[in-house]
Amino acid sequence: MYSIKSILGTLLWFGFLTTVIWAQKELRRDETYPPPELLKALRPVHDSCVSKTGVTEEAIKEFSDGDVHEDELLKCYMYCVFEETDVLHEDGEVHLEKILDSLPQSMHDIALHMGKKCLYPKGDNKCERAFWLHRCWKESDPKHYFLI
Repeated sequence: MYSIKSILGTLLWFGFLTTVIWAQKELRRDETYPPPELLKALRPVHDSCVSKTGVTEEAIKEFSDGDVHEDELLKCYMYCVFEETDVLHEDGEVHLEKILDSLPQSMHDIALHMGKKCLYPKGDNKCERAFWLHRCWKESDPKHYFLI
């Protein structure tokens, strides 16, 4: 038979784990994050890639702040952003060091932590590999992940 002490201990441990998991999923959205200067600088890239791919603002927002979902236009939008920000190797694959170098210094630790498990993108084409990276980053650090 379980003692009251062990049941309470189990409940406290479960409560602690639930709090930790909830805190990791809560988005960081405030006056300094995502960095306003980065969002402003990338607005033309966002607008150009929306126009080129036909993705909806709702699909971008849902992926950024909601759930991961499959959307072919969104996948190609993600690749377009890489292309427009010049963070690709000559062969068209994403150059992770260029991405890091293009971020504000305030985001380097976040990006390194977010990306350490996401080094080898998988997919049959460039849009699928871009989506794989974004999904991996979002799953690695949902609190700090955002899509422009």
